[in-house]
Amino acid sequence: MLDSQHARSLFTPSEIDHRYGDQVHITADPVSMTQLARLCSPEARQPEINFLVEQLYQTLVHKVVNAEFPRKRVEVVSRMQAVLTEEQQAERRGIIEGEMLDRSTPVVSVDIARAGILPSLTCYNLFNQILDPAVVRQDHLIMSRAVDAADHVVGARISGEKVGGPVDGRIVIFPDPMGATGTSLSTAISYYKQTYGGVPAKLLTLNLIITPEFIRRIRADHPEVIMYALRLDRGMSSPEILETVPGTHWDQESGLNDHDYIVPGGGGFGEIMNNAWI
Repeated sequence: MLDSQHARSLFTPSEIDHRYGDQVHITADPVSMTQLARLCSPEARQPEINFLVEQLYQTLVHKVVNAEFPRKRVEVVSRMQAVLTEEQQAERRGIIEGEMLDRSTPVVSVDIARAGILPSLTCYNLFNQILDPAVVRQDHLIMSRAVDAADHVVGARISGEKVGGPVDGRIVIFPDPMGATGTSLSTAISYYKQTYGGVPAKLLTLNLIITPEFIRRIRADHPEVIMYALRLDRGMSSPEILETVPGTHWDQESGLNDHDYIVPGGGGFGEIMNNAWI
């Protein structure tokens, strides 16, 4: 006896209005905004910092799974089945039936060390709870910014990796807190395409903060990527631009200072999350 209310599992995330295109999702979530603002403040210290990062990624990955992961009709026998009459059992009154996640969905969470270690582990742990652990994988990339003499980001280097194999047919997510220039994530995505090949089911970036420059870089290099973020920072834009809907005057928006750090941002998350200032 399927209850009609469970026939379709509809989910519509709350998002800000913008003009960056359908591949970009920036959440409108007062709780997350409050927690993220605290994380970015100089008053936040360990262990609060990593607690907030974990909480924020639990919220973000829940939204992404609800919006992007496939579903199917599922039946689960309730504990109440054992105390129902034979007639009631025959009528399937002790069965939970409805559209739920397809637990056989293969997924890879990519840890981009070092700021991405905890975000990726948070996502990986959740996937192991809600999906079949046999199809859940975590990969690891050791990356660092490459800068010129003026400290401008000119690229990203991969100095080590532990990748579990091809990603063909899998949903691949890249949970990295700060989407500044987009260089690191673009390099990571290119690495998978060039080294391991195959066609992923989806490529998703999960960031706490992104900039207009990040969105432009990812869209230019990998137009199929779907981006999710909790906050858009464009604090180096003019006051007039800040009054407009994001993306309306994209070419005049900026969220990076002269050293390619996000403004208002929150400082170097790799440093504060690991309490290591190099």
